[in-house]
Amino acid sequence: MKPIENLVKLFTLVVLITCLSCNRADISEDILSRHPRILLFGGEEEIIKKSVEANPVWKEMHKAILGESDAIISLSPVERELTGRRLLGKSREALRRIFYLSYSYRMTGHKKYSERAEKEMLAAAGFSDWNPSHFLDVGEMTMALAIGYDWLYHELSPGSREIIREAILKKGIEPSFDPDYNWFLSAEHNWNQVCNAGITYGALAIYEDYPDLAREVIDRACNTITLAKADYEPDGAYPEGYGYWRYGTSFNIMFLSAVDKIWPGRFNYGDYPAFIETGSFIKNMLAPSGICYNWGDNRAGGSLSPAMFWFAEKNNQPSLLWKEKFFLERDDFSSFTNDRLLPGIMIWGRDIPFDQIVEPDYEFYVARGKMPLALMRTSWTDPDAIYLGFKGGSPSVNHGHMDVGSFVFDADGVRWAIDLGPQGYHSLESLGMNIWGRAQDAERWTVYRLNNYSHSTLTVNGELQRVDGYAGIDRYSDDPGFSYAISYISSLYSTTLESVTRGAGIVDREYLVIRDEFSTGEEAAIVRWQMLTGADVRITGNNSATLALDGRTLDLRVDSPSDIKVTTWSSQPGTDWDEPNPGTILVGFEVAVPANSRETLDIKFIPGSSDTDAGFDRKLADW
Repeated sequence: MKPIENLVKLFTLVVLITCLSCNRADISEDILSRHPRILLFGGEEEIIKKSVEANPVWKEMHKAILGESDAIISLSPVERELTGRRLLGKSREALRRIFYLSYSYRMTGHKKYSERAEKEMLAAAGFSDWNPSHFLDVGEMTMALAIGYDWLYHELSPGSREIIREAILKKGIEPSFDPDYNWFLSAEHNWNQVCNAGITYGALAIYEDYPDLAREVIDRACNTITLAKADYEPDGAYPEGYGYWRYGTSFNIMFLSAVDKIWPGRFNYGDYPAFIETGSFIKNMLAPSGICYNWGDNRAGGSLSPAMFWFAEKNNQPSLLWKEKFFLERDDFSSFTNDRLLPGIMIWGRDIPFDQIVEPDYEFYVARGKMPLALMRTSWTDPDAIYLGFKGGSPSVNHGHMDVGSFVFDADGVRWAIDLGPQGYHSLESLGMNIWGRAQDAERWTVYRLNNYSHSTLTVNGELQRVDGYAGIDRYSDDPGFSYAISYISSLYSTTLESVTRGAGIVDREYLVIRDEFSTGEEAAIVRWQMLTGADVRITGNNSATLALDGRTLDLRVDSPSDIKVTTWSSQPGTDWDEPNPGTILVGFEVAVPANSRETLDIKFIPGSSDTDAGFDRKLADW
């Protein structure tokens, strides 16, 4: 049961927020009286066809979508099978299939696509429900049937229309008014964006049959989806990380595109500059190799993001697509067809001038907000360039880990410092574990991948980081000779240390330095410094080790303190609930720090391609 405060907050916001409200008087009844009207009006197929003919990129993308639609035709419709408490996998696959098939029909007129989409929609409409207890499932399934109903309206039989329309109403829209399910309306994270978008699509699809209800749904979404904009403040960085940015933000763009299409100019994007600028965040989150900085519940893969084309067009900034261009530089586009929203790229990207997608003119990005971070690189074009991702923040954010002060580091085409990412939710929930609590003693923090024992940060006296702690990016420089960021992470260790400051930087565009300065109080402390890696580690001395991976090497050197011994620890957790972490290991050292004293840890990471003497030695105060 959700706290009554959420309901009060929601009511207050619905009353007060006017920034992104839709004026009912401006609704184009003419547009809303005919199909198709979601994203792409009838007749606008010709615009996309011209783009396909003129641009080889869109020709290949169009071909890939049609090819995948042909493959879908032979598949049996999705069935109502839950994985744990989720129907989400089935909802997502239904959305992918129906969106692809509907696009393919509109572009070709071939009935094999509309007939197969109709079969998929009728199967989903026949489910007993769309699992409203996990409302993401409802949001995505509602969007799926709404697109198919609207885009294929004139091809559906009257009987099929009635069945699908009734399902959108009874299994999608109506449950969204149930207070047991609609807590997403007061959320600031991805649930708000996904669920509001899906239910809005349902309202747009059946508008002419239920105009009053549809207006209520659309107005409600316009007023509450603004809450999600807060997560992007103040610089566009998204606290849930790369994968959840692609999820929540992509559905937000689906929502905005559909509403903007019918009510042009109704949204004042100038009131939300952080959201509009978030494309810069996601561009910088991708390393030279194309993999992402995957803190929190995110995996390390990078991929094409159709929503980025919306941001590029909205900002008139093709250079936002530098990494998207990287993903598009391949012969086979079929690898993109696991993205259920891929057809949207043909709408958002069709007018992008590819010759204006130029290399960014900066190599350093820093953001504040709920999850402050610094991202820096030595090149946008060299696959062997150095890339450093360094974060502050708090474990208490949605999908957060106890990873404050951690970092990823790439050099010579290898990711040397890594993040394990999440463990599958169902594998833990099926054991009866509650992995969504965020209190200090929450069961979530017993999961190895989620606590600080598995991350490239400090652990003091074997204790967990504090969930009520928060660290910013407190000082930084983008000087190419020494780009760095410094974070005061003391509040994460408030029960064990008096103060802790961590700095991370790239020296002379050659190597990485991590420096920690901390002090103890009345109690002594055992501080473990560690880095997680997928490399083979060979200890070469008390203060040094050499890492090797993919034919490349990296030297790790501890310059301070001198009386330590570099070692390795297993990254295998050894519990009944944790997943194994094959091919990874922790490298680092421990230092005993007396009470009422100060200590400095100074570690260099020197790529094998560098011949530097790594002589950099400065206190953080002098950075």
